[in-house]
Amino acid sequence: MKRTYIFGIGIVVLVGVLVLVAVALIPPQTNPAFDVAATFANAAGHGDDAAAMPLLTADLQQAVSERCAGGVPSGCVQSYPPPEWGALINAIFRRSTPDGAAWDIEVISTYEKDKGGSGVCSYFHVVQEADGQWRIDRWAGFIWCGEAASRNMATNPDTPNRMP
Repeated sequence: MKRTYIFGIGIVVLVGVLVLVAVALIPPQTNPAFDVAATFANAAGHGDDAAAMPLLTADLQQAVSERCAGGVPSGCVQSYPPPEWGALINAIFRRSTPDGAAWDIEVISTYEKDKGGSGVCSYFHVVQEADGQWRIDRWAGFIWCGEAASRNMATNPDTPNRMP
């Protein structure tokens, strides 16, 4: 009986160790939904509209065509940060919250200078479409992370730059 008890504890410990190793070695950016948000922020922020546009749902593509300068994602995204921040350096996954089968995802970006250097927060709602691909159906933010409007961007009515 004692051997069975020790064996059972050993199995539980082994499973726990395996889970911890998997969490440590598999970064959250490997989730395809999270990757879409960071990839879009980088593509649109660097003016690569050919890469950015397919990452949007058809409805959001239509809104971008109607509301963004030049009808392209960079026409909106590059207009949000003030010019004194300089150019986008990089955008990376920050955190996420599930929203049913979709995700509310925050990305943090760095810019060349000023407040952008301490982080620019953006929000993306990412859904999985019928073809299995993850796409963005709305965004907001692109603001300094120190602003109150950068809190709870999915539901915060004060968060600017909402699309659509």
